[in-house]
Amino acid sequence: MKPVSVQVITYAPTIFAHCQHCELAFSEMGIGERLRQREAAEALPDDLREEYQVVSDWVHRLIVRGFAASLRHRVGRYPAVVVDGRETWTGLDFDAPDAAIDRRVGAADRGPVVPSAP
Repeated sequence: MKPVSVQVITYAPTIFAHCQHCELAFSEMGIGERLRQREAAEALPDDLREEYQVVSDWVHRLIVRGFAASLRHRVGRYPAVVVDGRETWTGLDFDAPDAAIDRRVGAADRGPVVPSAP
């Protein structure tokens, strides 16, 4: 059986910050970055902080892939789902992508699949 490729392109939070007003004030006082570093260092135990850093680094690398996929599939809104690199949907209604995945899985043993109109 041929595998079905499903890509989900969405926003991923990579940094948490204070409100814009506080960030501006902290930045003007020259303490913004120092404050964030201290908060990050104290927020988690060492083992969890190290795990979080590994995951965070991986997510940062994925951002480039996500941007390239957005351009390739002409995605302008998120979340987006791309099935087998051919059919693309945006928004939070996942019924159509679910149906496309079911069609492809069901047809995998019967031969090539003809994509339906999105």
